[in-house]
Amino acid sequence: MPAVDDILFSRRRAERFAQLLDEANGGRRHHTRSRVDDQLAPLVAVGQRLTAERPTVEVDPKFRTSLRAMLVATAEREGVGVPATGAATEPAGERTSGTRSLLPAVTARRARARGAILIGVASGAIAVSGISAASENAVPGDALYGMKRSTERAQLALASSDMSRGQLFLDFARTRLGEAAELRGDHAGFSAVLDDMDADTRQGVRLLTTAAVQRSDMAGLDAVNAFVDGQRHAVSDLLDGAARADRERTHQSLALLDTVRERSDALRAAIGCNLPAPVASDALGPAPTACPGAR
Repeated sequence: MPAVDDILFSRRRAERFAQLLDEANGGRRHHTRSRVDDQLAPLVAVGQRLTAERPTVEVDPKFRTSLRAMLVATAEREGVGVPATGAATEPAGERTSGTRSLLPAVTARRARARGAILIGVASGAIAVSGISAASENAVPGDALYGMKRSTERAQLALASSDMSRGQLFLDFARTRLGEAAELRGDHAGFSAVLDDMDADTRQGVRLLTTAAVQRSDMAGLDAVNAFVDGQRHAVSDLLDGAARADRERTHQSLALLDTVRERSDALRAAIGCNLPAPVASDALGPAPTACPGAR
Protein backbone atom coordinates (compact mmCIF):
# COMPACT_ATOMS: atom_id res chain seq x y z
CA MET A 1 0.00 0.00 0.00
CA PRO A 2 1.46 3.42 -0.92
CA ALA A 3 2.42 5.78 1.88
CA VAL A 4 0.10 8.68 2.75
CA ASP A 5 2.73 11.18 1.61
CA ASP A 6 2.94 9.44 -1.78
CA ILE A 7 -0.85 9.56 -2.18
CA LEU A 8 -1.00 13.25 -1.29
CA PHE A 9 1.89 14.02 -3.63
CA SER A 10 0.24 12.17 -6.50
CA ARG A 11 -3.04 13.99 -5.86
CA ARG A 12 -1.31 17.37 -5.84
CA ARG A 13 0.48 16.52 -9.09
CA ALA A 14 -2.85 15.53 -10.67
CA GLU A 15 -4.54 18.72 -9.50
CA ARG A 16 -1.62 20.85 -10.72
CA PHE A 17 -1.68 19.06 -14.07
CA ALA A 18 -5.40 19.87 -14.34
CA GLN A 19 -4.65 23.53 -13.64
CA LEU A 20 -1.92 23.69 -16.27
CA LEU A 21 -4.10 21.90 -18.82
CA ASP A 22 -6.91 24.32 -18.09
CA GLU A 23 -4.57 27.30 -18.54
CA ALA A 24 -3.18 25.91 -21.80
CA ASN A 25 -6.72 25.68 -23.16
CA GLY A 26 -7.47 29.33 -22.33
CA GLY A 27 -8.75 28.94 -18.78
CA ARG A 28 -8.09 31.23 -15.85
CA ARG A 29 -4.41 31.54 -14.99
CA HIS A 30 -3.25 30.60 -11.52
CA HIS A 31 -0.75 32.90 -9.86
CA THR A 32 1.12 30.16 -8.04
CA ARG A 33 3.96 28.18 -9.56
CA SER A 34 4.71 24.64 -8.49
CA ARG A 35 8.05 22.87 -8.41
CA VAL A 36 6.57 20.11 -10.58
CA ASP A 37 5.57 22.47 -13.41
CA ASP A 38 8.69 21.68 -15.41
CA GLN A 39 8.03 17.94 -15.07
CA LEU A 40 4.39 18.33 -16.12
CA ALA A 41 5.07 20.67 -19.03
CA PRO A 42 5.78 17.84 -21.54
CA LEU A 43 2.49 16.14 -20.61
CA VAL A 44 0.58 19.38 -21.10
CA ALA A 45 2.27 19.83 -24.48
CA VAL A 46 1.23 16.30 -25.48
CA GLY A 47 -2.35 17.05 -24.46
CA GLN A 48 -2.37 20.16 -26.64
CA ARG A 49 -0.83 18.31 -29.59
CA LEU A 50 -3.34 15.47 -29.35
CA THR A 51 -6.15 18.00 -29.58
CA ALA A 52 -4.57 20.23 -32.24
CA GLU A 53 -3.22 17.45 -34.48
CA ARG A 54 -6.16 15.11 -34.32
CA PRO A 55 -5.98 12.75 -37.33
CA THR A 56 -8.85 12.55 -39.80
CA VAL A 57 -10.01 9.16 -38.61
CA GLU A 58 -13.58 8.46 -37.60
CA VAL A 59 -13.92 7.33 -33.99
CA ASP A 60 -16.04 4.23 -33.47
CA PRO A 61 -19.45 5.35 -32.09
CA LYS A 62 -19.32 2.45 -29.62
CA PHE A 63 -16.06 3.84 -28.25
CA ARG A 64 -17.64 7.27 -27.81
CA THR A 65 -20.60 5.77 -25.99
CA SER A 66 -18.50 3.62 -23.66
CA LEU A 67 -16.11 6.52 -22.97
CA ARG A 68 -19.00 8.82 -22.10
CA ALA A 69 -20.47 6.20 -19.76
CA MET A 70 -17.09 5.77 -18.06
CA LEU A 71 -16.66 9.52 -17.62
CA VAL A 72 -20.16 9.99 -16.25
CA ALA A 73 -19.65 7.16 -13.77
CA THR A 74 -16.30 8.63 -12.70
CA ALA A 75 -17.83 12.08 -12.32
CA GLU A 76 -20.61 10.70 -10.12
CA ARG A 77 -18.15 8.72 -8.03
CA GLU A 78 -15.81 11.70 -7.58
CA GLY A 79 -18.58 14.22 -6.99
CA VAL A 80 -17.68 16.36 -10.02
CA GLY A 81 -20.44 18.87 -10.72
CA VAL A 82 -22.17 18.27 -7.38
CA PRO A 83 -22.41 21.56 -5.41
CA ALA A 84 -20.92 21.63 -1.94
CA THR A 85 -23.63 21.12 0.68
CA GLY A 86 -23.83 22.51 4.13
CA ALA A 87 -22.02 25.77 3.43
CA ALA A 88 -25.11 27.94 3.06
CA THR A 89 -27.03 26.42 5.98
CA GLU A 90 -24.20 26.19 8.47
CA PRO A 91 -24.84 28.47 11.46
CA ALA A 92 -22.43 31.33 11.90
CA GLY A 93 -21.48 30.10 15.33
CA GLU A 94 -20.11 26.91 13.84
CA ARG A 95 -17.71 28.72 11.49
CA THR A 96 -15.26 29.74 14.16
CA SER A 97 -12.61 27.37 12.86
CA GLY A 98 -10.50 28.73 9.98
CA THR A 99 -9.99 25.19 8.68
CA ARG A 100 -13.71 24.50 8.54
CA SER A 101 -14.44 27.73 6.64
CA LEU A 102 -11.89 26.71 4.00
CA LEU A 103 -13.40 23.27 3.37
CA PRO A 104 -16.07 24.30 0.80
CA ALA A 105 -13.50 26.28 -1.21
CA VAL A 106 -11.01 23.40 -1.13
CA THR A 107 -13.74 20.97 -2.17
CA ALA A 108 -14.78 23.24 -5.04
CA ARG A 109 -11.19 23.57 -6.26
CA ARG A 110 -10.72 19.81 -6.18
CA ALA A 111 -13.99 19.32 -8.04
CA ARG A 112 -12.84 21.76 -10.72
CA ALA A 113 -9.49 20.00 -10.91
CA ARG A 114 -11.15 16.62 -11.28
CA GLY A 115 -13.47 18.05 -13.91
CA ALA A 116 -10.50 19.40 -15.85
CA ILE A 117 -8.80 16.01 -15.63
CA LEU A 118 -11.94 14.29 -16.94
CA ILE A 119 -12.18 16.76 -19.83
CA GLY A 120 -8.51 16.20 -20.61
CA VAL A 121 -8.96 12.43 -20.47
CA ALA A 122 -12.00 12.63 -22.74
CA SER A 123 -10.39 14.78 -25.42
CA GLY A 124 -7.10 12.92 -25.14
CA ALA A 125 -8.73 9.50 -25.32
CA ILE A 126 -10.72 10.42 -28.43
CA ALA A 127 -7.63 11.86 -30.09
CA VAL A 128 -5.51 8.86 -29.13
CA SER A 129 -8.16 6.48 -30.44
CA GLY A 130 -7.94 8.20 -33.81
CA ILE A 131 -4.15 8.02 -33.84
CA SER A 132 -4.33 4.36 -32.82
CA ALA A 133 -6.64 3.59 -35.71
CA ALA A 134 -4.29 5.41 -38.08
CA SER A 135 -1.33 3.39 -36.76
CA GLU A 136 -2.87 -0.05 -37.28
CA ASN A 137 -0.93 -0.71 -40.49
CA ALA A 138 2.36 0.82 -39.30
CA VAL A 139 5.51 -1.30 -39.42
CA PRO A 140 8.89 -0.80 -37.72
CA GLY A 141 10.46 2.39 -39.05
CA ASP A 142 7.12 4.16 -39.61
CA ALA A 143 6.39 7.30 -37.61
CA LEU A 144 3.29 5.82 -35.96
CA TYR A 145 4.78 2.45 -35.05
CA GLY A 146 5.59 3.61 -31.51
CA MET A 147 1.96 4.61 -31.01
CA LYS A 148 0.88 1.19 -32.26
CA ARG A 149 3.01 -0.59 -29.66
CA SER A 150 1.94 1.86 -26.93
CA THR A 151 -1.68 1.06 -27.72
CA GLU A 152 -0.93 -2.64 -27.28
CA ARG A 153 0.66 -1.98 -23.87
CA ALA A 154 -2.43 -0.01 -22.87
CA GLN A 155 -4.66 -2.93 -23.90
CA LEU A 156 -2.62 -5.26 -21.71
CA ALA A 157 -2.86 -2.87 -18.78
CA LEU A 158 -6.65 -2.78 -19.11
CA ALA A 159 -7.09 -6.56 -19.48
CA SER A 160 -9.09 -8.00 -16.60
CA SER A 161 -7.57 -11.50 -16.37
CA ASP A 162 -4.62 -13.67 -17.35
CA MET A 163 -6.84 -15.35 -19.94
CA SER A 164 -7.55 -11.99 -21.55
CA ARG A 165 -3.89 -10.99 -21.46
CA GLY A 166 -2.90 -14.33 -22.96
CA GLN A 167 -5.33 -13.87 -25.82
CA LEU A 168 -4.02 -10.35 -26.39
CA PHE A 169 -0.43 -11.57 -26.61
CA LEU A 170 -1.45 -14.12 -29.23
CA ASP A 171 -3.27 -11.38 -31.14
CA PHE A 172 -0.08 -9.32 -31.04
CA ALA A 173 1.87 -12.30 -32.36
CA ARG A 174 -0.52 -12.39 -35.33
CA THR A 175 0.05 -8.66 -35.80
CA ARG A 176 3.84 -9.15 -35.77
CA LEU A 177 3.42 -11.82 -38.44
CA GLY A 178 1.66 -9.32 -40.69
CA GLU A 179 4.49 -6.86 -40.13
CA ALA A 180 7.06 -9.52 -41.01
CA ALA A 181 5.31 -10.14 -44.32
CA GLU A 182 5.78 -6.45 -45.13
CA LEU A 183 9.48 -6.56 -44.25
CA ARG A 184 10.59 -9.51 -46.38
CA GLY A 185 13.85 -8.63 -48.05
CA ASP A 186 15.01 -6.54 -45.08
CA HIS A 187 16.65 -9.33 -43.09
CA ALA A 188 17.44 -7.25 -40.01
CA GLY A 189 13.91 -5.86 -39.75
CA PHE A 190 12.32 -9.19 -40.67
CA SER A 191 14.31 -11.07 -38.03
CA ALA A 192 13.62 -8.46 -35.34
CA VAL A 193 9.88 -8.62 -35.93
CA LEU A 194 9.90 -12.43 -35.79
CA ASP A 195 11.81 -12.19 -32.50
CA ASP A 196 9.01 -10.00 -31.15
CA MET A 197 6.41 -12.38 -32.58
CA ASP A 198 7.99 -15.36 -30.84
CA ALA A 199 8.24 -13.41 -27.57
CA ASP A 200 4.52 -12.53 -27.78
CA THR A 201 3.75 -16.18 -28.55
CA ARG A 202 5.62 -17.41 -25.48
CA GLN A 203 3.98 -14.82 -23.22
CA GLY A 204 0.49 -15.65 -24.45
CA VAL A 205 0.99 -19.40 -24.29
CA ARG A 206 2.46 -19.20 -20.78
CA LEU A 207 -0.53 -17.23 -19.48
CA LEU A 208 -3.10 -19.48 -21.15
CA THR A 209 -1.51 -22.81 -20.19
CA THR A 210 -1.05 -21.64 -16.60
CA ALA A 211 -4.71 -20.61 -16.42
CA ALA A 212 -5.75 -23.97 -17.90
CA VAL A 213 -3.80 -25.94 -15.28
CA GLN A 214 -4.93 -23.78 -12.38
CA ARG A 215 -8.60 -24.14 -13.35
CA SER A 216 -8.41 -27.64 -14.87
CA ASP A 217 -10.15 -26.01 -17.81
CA MET A 218 -9.43 -26.80 -21.46
CA ALA A 219 -10.53 -23.36 -22.73
CA GLY A 220 -7.04 -21.91 -22.53
CA LEU A 221 -5.58 -24.92 -24.37
CA ASP A 222 -8.29 -24.68 -27.03
CA ALA A 223 -7.25 -21.07 -27.62
CA VAL A 224 -3.59 -22.09 -27.88
CA ASN A 225 -4.33 -24.86 -30.38
CA ALA A 226 -6.52 -22.61 -32.54
CA PHE A 227 -3.73 -20.04 -32.57
CA VAL A 228 -1.08 -22.59 -33.54
CA ASP A 229 -3.18 -24.02 -36.36
CA GLY A 230 -3.73 -20.64 -38.00
CA GLN A 231 -0.35 -19.16 -37.20
CA ARG A 232 1.67 -22.10 -38.47
CA HIS A 233 -0.02 -21.97 -41.85
CA ALA A 234 0.55 -18.20 -42.11
CA VAL A 235 4.19 -18.40 -41.00
CA SER A 236 4.82 -21.11 -43.60
CA ASP A 237 3.72 -18.63 -46.27
CA LEU A 238 6.77 -16.52 -45.38
CA LEU A 239 8.99 -19.23 -46.87
CA ASP A 240 7.74 -18.65 -50.42
CA GLY A 241 10.42 -16.82 -52.38
CA ALA A 242 12.37 -15.93 -49.23
CA ALA A 243 16.14 -15.56 -49.11
CA ARG A 244 18.11 -18.27 -47.34
CA ALA A 245 18.66 -16.22 -44.17
CA ASP A 246 14.97 -15.35 -43.92
CA ARG A 247 14.01 -18.98 -44.49
CA GLU A 248 16.28 -20.12 -41.66
CA ARG A 249 14.82 -17.53 -39.31
CA THR A 250 11.28 -18.50 -40.30
CA HIS A 251 11.98 -22.16 -39.52
CA GLN A 252 12.89 -21.15 -35.96
CA SER A 253 9.42 -19.67 -35.49
CA LEU A 254 7.82 -22.77 -36.99
CA ALA A 255 9.78 -24.95 -34.56
CA LEU A 256 8.49 -22.85 -31.66
CA LEU A 257 4.90 -23.36 -32.81
CA ASP A 258 5.47 -27.13 -33.00
CA THR A 259 6.82 -27.08 -29.43
CA VAL A 260 3.81 -25.08 -28.28
CA ARG A 261 1.42 -27.63 -29.77
CA GLU A 262 3.29 -30.48 -28.08
CA ARG A 263 3.07 -28.69 -24.73
CA SER A 264 -0.63 -28.00 -25.14
CA ASP A 265 -1.38 -31.64 -26.00
CA ALA A 266 0.68 -32.89 -23.04
CA LEU A 267 -1.16 -30.57 -20.64
CA ARG A 268 -4.51 -31.64 -22.06
CA ALA A 269 -3.62 -35.27 -21.40
CA ALA A 270 -2.39 -34.46 -17.88
CA ILE A 271 -5.60 -32.62 -17.01
CA GLY A 272 -7.64 -35.45 -18.52
CA CYS A 273 -6.02 -38.08 -16.28
CA ASN A 274 -6.25 -35.85 -13.18
CA LEU A 275 -2.52 -35.46 -12.59
CA PRO A 276 -1.52 -32.93 -9.91
CA ALA A 277 -0.65 -29.46 -11.15
CA PRO A 278 2.92 -29.50 -12.49
CA VAL A 279 5.56 -28.01 -10.25
CA ALA A 280 8.10 -27.36 -12.99
CA SER A 281 7.57 -24.60 -15.53
CA ASP A 282 9.44 -22.81 -18.30
CA ALA A 283 8.83 -20.08 -20.88
CA LEU A 284 5.72 -21.90 -22.14
CA GLY A 285 4.20 -22.38 -18.71
CA PRO A 286 3.66 -25.58 -16.70
CA ALA A 287 5.71 -28.60 -17.80
CA PRO A 288 3.59 -31.72 -17.16
CA THR A 289 4.65 -35.29 -16.52
CA ALA A 290 3.20 -38.13 -18.57
CA CYS A 291 0.06 -39.89 -17.42
CA PRO A 292 0.62 -43.33 -15.78
CA GLY A 293 0.81 -46.05 -18.41
CA ALA A 294 1.39 -43.60 -21.25
CA ARG A 295 4.09 -44.54 -23.74
